[in-house]
Amino acid sequence: MSATLGVLLHELEPQWSMMMAERLDSVAAESSNGWNNAGTGHTALAELNYTPQTSSGAVDITKAVRINEDFQVSRQFWAWGVSRGILKQPRSFINTTPHMSFVWGDDNTRFLKNRYAALQTNALFQGMKYSESHAEIAQWVPLMMEGRDPRQKVAATWAPQGTDVNFGEVTRQYVRYLSSQSNFNLLLNSNVQKISRNDDGTWRVTLEDTRLRVQTRQIDARFVFVGAGGGSLPLLQESGIPEAKEYGGFPVGGSFLVADNSEITSRHFAKAYGKASVGSPPMSVPHLDTRILDGKKAILFGPFATFSTKFLKNGSYSDLLASTKMTNIVPMVRVGLSEFSLIKYLAGQLTLSDANRLQALQEYFPLARQEDWRLWQAGQRVQIIKRDKTRGGVLKLGTEIVCSKDGSIAGLLGASPGASTAAPIMLNLLERAFQSKFRTSAWQAKIRKIIPGYGTQLSSNPDKARESLKTTSEILQLSLPADGGATGPDMPEARAACSTTSATTSATTNASGRRVELAH
Repeated sequence: MSATLGVLLHELEPQWSMMMAERLDSVAAESSNGWNNAGTGHTALAELNYTPQTSSGAVDITKAVRINEDFQVSRQFWAWGVSRGILKQPRSFINTTPHMSFVWGDDNTRFLKNRYAALQTNALFQGMKYSESHAEIAQWVPLMMEGRDPRQKVAATWAPQGTDVNFGEVTRQYVRYLSSQSNFNLLLNSNVQKISRNDDGTWRVTLEDTRLRVQTRQIDARFVFVGAGGGSLPLLQESGIPEAKEYGGFPVGGSFLVADNSEITSRHFAKAYGKASVGSPPMSVPHLDTRILDGKKAILFGPFATFSTKFLKNGSYSDLLASTKMTNIVPMVRVGLSEFSLIKYLAGQLTLSDANRLQALQEYFPLARQEDWRLWQAGQRVQIIKRDKTRGGVLKLGTEIVCSKDGSIAGLLGASPGASTAAPIMLNLLERAFQSKFRTSAWQAKIRKIIPGYGTQLSSNPDKARESLKTTSEILQLSLPADGGATGPDMPEARAACSTTSATTSATTNASGRRVELAH
């Protein structure tokens, strides 16, 4: 998020100076790191929780369309970055990877068929296929069908235009570009100790060196963005803005089973999403994912929820307690009392054994063997708890911008769909934080140059939707359904992606931290 905002601001106001403070010794080593998230280019092609069933039995695709629209903005932004040389070698960070929904049983099959029919009415979902045939699905994902009971009723949708995204690589390339500018300064190993308001309305950010544990500098800025993942809430609270008092946070971690044996990875090329068990929260949706990280393929299955009081993978066990204030304790307690299903789900996840996890995997990969898989701890997510006049507090599963009334400080809370929609979220932030400038003809012209379809509803304009998909696919080296190149695990894109090693990949650590971007 910070890197995306930095690139946008630099393009809109190239004379402004910016500074990015990162707590770790490298950027994109926490939630953005490729190994700390599923890497799905979220378009609602496969994610069933984005298309709820109404009381009448109809499938509501409103949220699915909105998420897909947002991702098209991100695609246009990345394509512009490639055309400008800001992003290098598209296949180092984005690769065509079919998205698939997979269910079993009469009720789930009926739902998926209705979902498919509803989505086919929209231009952004054209090219999707539906099947209940074991043989046809086996052509798409042989690994998922071998050893499966031939009498089991299954159904699947297959969307060849899906993508796998290495958000860590996108971030590193953005920051590398910004660092090449004379008016940008990147500070690593720099922890934010304090954020306070100056008498003139600017902000003073106090930093410490994480290695020496000593205060290093104080920076005054006219605008501060807190893009620190789970660590954003404590920093926004530290600023003292009243808007931050509306929120609490509940940390939820995740782990995945990982296989990188070529005998397995060569036989599955898709992001296959299932349906959460009855009573389980949306975050529990199981998926068997192809990942392409630094030119190598791996298969991930999960997520399995974990719990820690840390707000970051490399955070402190005191994070949850430190963020609990008199202003948010009531909403947090109310949510704890009302979200019993979430608590029950977490309790069940924490007691899972290796055998339990293997059993869950075998519902998607019947012949899976324990010895081929290892357990990987992914990133921490902090779910939003927001004060509510009627219910006291509500748990929100999306992302939310927190912005001061004067627009001088802003931050982002929440998780899903996260980095996939970084570009539209940061455009929304710019509109709120820089209201007068955002409306000027100069900014509007630049924004439309960066994102040609900005302000256009592609879902209601099939011709423009096709044009946008075609243009971005050509620049990002992605496949389209009409290309005929996405029929199964042996599609050319799979082989090419696995043999391509990014020349711009840098070493990462397994954790990251609080990130603050200052522009003045």
